[in-house]
Amino acid sequence: MTHKSRIALTIDLDQPGTHFGDAMLRWSDNANPLGYHPIPVISINGGVGPTLLLTGGTHGDEFEGPCAIMRIVASLSAAQLRGRVIAFPALNAPAVQSSARVSPLDGANLNRAFPGDADGGPTAMIAQFLEQDILPLCDAAIDLHSGGKAAVFAPCALPTQTADPELADQNMALARAFGLPLIWRLGPHNDNRSVNSAAERAGVPMIATELGGGGGVDPQITDQAETGLRNILKHLGMIDGDIAPSEPARSVEITSPAASLYAPSEGIFDRAMSAGQEGAKGQAAGMFHHITEPERASRTLILPEGGLVLAHTNRGFVRRGELLLLIVQDVDQAV
Repeated sequence: MTHKSRIALTIDLDQPGTHFGDAMLRWSDNANPLGYHPIPVISINGGVGPTLLLTGGTHGDEFEGPCAIMRIVASLSAAQLRGRVIAFPALNAPAVQSSARVSPLDGANLNRAFPGDADGGPTAMIAQFLEQDILPLCDAAIDLHSGGKAAVFAPCALPTQTADPELADQNMALARAFGLPLIWRLGPHNDNRSVNSAAERAGVPMIATELGGGGGVDPQITDQAETGLRNILKHLGMIDGDIAPSEPARSVEITSPAASLYAPSEGIFDRAMSAGQEGAKGQAAGMFHHITEPERASRTLILPEGGLVLAHTNRGFVRRGELLLLIVQDVDQAV
């Protein structure tokens, strides 16, 4: 049963001006038995206008998004803003502090925890708070991801192809305004436990992003993300100025999970392809070395289907079932 959120804010989001505070995640553990785990929140309220939600650090080893949010926050004043920005630059703050994909408090993945549970563990509590308390306040939302330590993505925006065609169109408009060269449309293979799906349930136009990866901060990609956030503010009429020009984006989608390449056993993938490259069915994707069993001959891995390599693994040693190459196919630009 889902109850009212157990997470409270230390600031009033309706108060005009710029305010910094915490979402108070009360989770009693050995490190913090009687206090709270702080989730930083920033409100910039300029009065009448849309409310835009910005989240980063949903996975705690993805840092380009949090940096882009902090840059935007530093550059905005309430006086120049029409509407309100609510920013959580480290939504999964315990994971960000540990540079880990999942929370050290319960080992759970926040982007697989929605709609959440106020009476659940800390990750479920954050998910329920965002979906029930924050998203209903918003007119648009952006959730900034990258590949983290595990993967590297070709930078892309992720709109959901929702059942509501009007909402789907609004999602695509946000993706195009953000200005990245790729749009990864989330279709029937999207996970319904993500922030994207939470926004769909709330009826809020929303995109996520994948901004490179590798577990650090890529300066060029972070610049793109900052520009993208500023484009969204202009697209929504929240600040003045023209959207930065960009080439028409290419739209792609996962048409089948079987099109991607996975580790056949444990070993090292000596890849021959990188994110952003095109591949053909049957093309050699790299060698797989059974490093713990050197008597086994290395083997050539081939692409099961043709398409664009949207992401590649960033790991050295991998185990059976780990994603090596994420393969997507083009979709109709008009949809």
